[in-house]
Amino acid sequence: MSDSLEQGTAIVTGASSGIGAATCRELAAEGANVVLAARSEDQLRELADDLEATHDVETLVVPTNVREEDDVDALIEATVETFGGFDVLVNNAGLGRGSEVESLSTDDYETMQETNVDGVFYATRAAIPHVRERDGHLIFVGSFAGRHPRPANPVYAATKWWVRGFAKSLAAQIGDADVGVTIVNPAEVRTQFETPDGETFADRYDEDEASDPTEIAAAIRFAASQDHSSVSELDINPREKFAETFH
Repeated sequence: MSDSLEQGTAIVTGASSGIGAATCRELAAEGANVVLAARSEDQLRELADDLEATHDVETLVVPTNVREEDDVDALIEATVETFGGFDVLVNNAGLGRGSEVESLSTDDYETMQETNVDGVFYATRAAIPHVRERDGHLIFVGSFAGRHPRPANPVYAATKWWVRGFAKSLAAQIGDADVGVTIVNPAEVRTQFETPDGETFADRYDEDEASDPTEIAAAIRFAASQDHSSVSELDINPREKFAETFH
């Protein structure tokens, strides 16, 4: 068990399923108290009950729409009020909408921007004073699409390029305050994340064709457990990813 996580506190956005839920389980298994944030309160409470029963940790459920600045501020305030502070923020909430730029609706465009960009900014801004106080970690779930062109959805890719650029620049700004900043870039992961045609990645990909959420969660746990160093960036891809993409 990592000393840096045991009895620490972590906030996970997008915690109700997929990578977020797997991350909550991974951090709780290391002894961390977990604050679960997402819009689906029933799913969060079910997961929180399981974490407390299985890992003997404390949890806090805060229904949160990261697109709403007030929701995010309330999440941070509730965490500090309950636990006295926190050590880790995992910016995981994100989504994709649409595909072709010329046919992408303004609503879908704004939904991606407000979730993947604005939500990350709101949470990070509010978290900085608290993770600085505890020499903690800011962890950003990016994407393969934030490092390489994604013709299937350029706007989604652009939001993830923003996340990566923001995180890298933030590390340069606050790294001397002993805050660890990590970007975790998954390729395809078998979750409820939707393809442009509405099919989920869990339905589209077999187990040997995409990563499992637990693999991404393990990488997040590894980054969050570092006491002195900061894991700058981790790319997690199916082994044949580059062969398929660039041949």
